[in-house]
Amino acid sequence: MDAPDGRPGTGSTRAPVPDVVTFRTAQPVPGSVDRMSTPSEATAVPEDAPATDQRTAAVIYNPVKVHLPTLKRTVNRYQREAGWSETKWYATSEEDPGGGMARQALEAGADVIAAAGGDGTVRAVAEVVHGSDAALALLPSGTGNLLARNIPAPIDDLGASAHTIFHGEDREIDMGTVHVERPDGSREQFGFLVMAGLGLDARMLVNTNDDLKKKVGWLAYVDSLVRSLRDSDAIEFRYRLDGQSTRSVRAHSLIVGNCGMLQAGATLLPDAEIDDGYFDVVVMRPHGFFGWVRIGARVFWENAILRRFRRSALGKTEIGKTIVTKTRDERPLRYLRGEEFTARLERAEEFEIDGDPVGEVRAFRAKIDAGGLTVRVAGPEDQTRATRRR
Repeated sequence: MDAPDGRPGTGSTRAPVPDVVTFRTAQPVPGSVDRMSTPSEATAVPEDAPATDQRTAAVIYNPVKVHLPTLKRTVNRYQREAGWSETKWYATSEEDPGGGMARQALEAGADVIAAAGGDGTVRAVAEVVHGSDAALALLPSGTGNLLARNIPAPIDDLGASAHTIFHGEDREIDMGTVHVERPDGSREQFGFLVMAGLGLDARMLVNTNDDLKKKVGWLAYVDSLVRSLRDSDAIEFRYRLDGQSTRSVRAHSLIVGNCGMLQAGATLLPDAEIDDGYFDVVVMRPHGFFGWVRIGARVFWENAILRRFRRSALGKTEIGKTIVTKTRDERPLRYLRGEEFTARLERAEEFEIDGDPVGEVRAFRAKIDAGGLTVRVAGPEDQTRATRRR
């Protein structure tokens, strides 16, 4: 990315990220100790199946997040039932949240690679599985479990999640990529599954008390939100969407999302779909205390209703579409949708990706790879589908 005065940036030798970028749809840190639930007793397991289909699964697990004996016992149970080869196991570390282990699993010939950990583990594994012939499976055990909530997939049923590894079906979903420019001019690339952004969203993550998060889970973000709201500094940036003219904006948060559901039933991006080949953008511009109250009501209540209405028969009519359009846009929140997005900030800001802070950036470019990631989900005849949260 070039500096605002036109001088080329310095730092990493990676490909430069220009101020205005056009692209086409085409193509972590150990945290809380959250124990997975015991296997579901609802799914009966027959006698071991004959080993006719010698497919192989691999499990990449965060040892801080899982109870390994229970995890291995449950996965091996369904592996034997399906007649698959012996499952391969890889533990993450502080230095490597899962990417290196995912590469080892691919080299070992794994057909399905399951991520057992929080959102950071899932993202690290997905970055490597993305574009390969393998499928990503989920064994949720973190605080957010954002991808699992948006698919949706079982969140607190280890038996159902393990069953899906061996008996589910493959579903293609979109995978986001974001190129960032650091304050020193160096550049990095990340993948994202749920959303990436800056402002209040990122400040909340930086301010979150890790000890409190261990005790109360996602409720720790409420404490973080209160402390982050004390930082009244707005963000000033320039952005360009889908080849339109560059616009200057002053806002408190800017978020680019591949899907829109958060914890506690919050719906940040009501129009976002995980497999539509587009990303959705929200710009938060509240004015005073009541502006934040309005945003809270929208995110925690109205957006969920709007999402259900849009998917209904009435929502698909011309009258329904008009209602959705009129209801979507209001002053505190501005929603955008497109295939290309570039933003340059007036000053460096904290940036977050799928719920993890990744440091300060001065600019970023986001793009989407439609159907670029294969995810293992419960099949249409799978009895565990009833456990998936909507």
